[in-house]
Amino acid sequence: MAVPKKKTSKSKGRSRRAANWRLEAPPRSLCPHCHQAKLPHVVCPNCGWYKGRQAVEVD
Repeated sequence: MAVPKKKTSKSKGRSRRAANWRLEAPPRSLCPHCHQAKLPHVVCPNCGWYKGRQAVEVD
């Protein structure tokens, strides 16, 4: 098994992990049925529609 020649510094490892942090808000799209903001490819939490049909019953 390969062995590292030098120890990876704390700043090197932490900067590698910090590159995956999300700084912007997740993408939003409008529901074609109720026109509320929702996540793409997800059932609308407001009306329960997905892909042109009622997927979930919402009270």
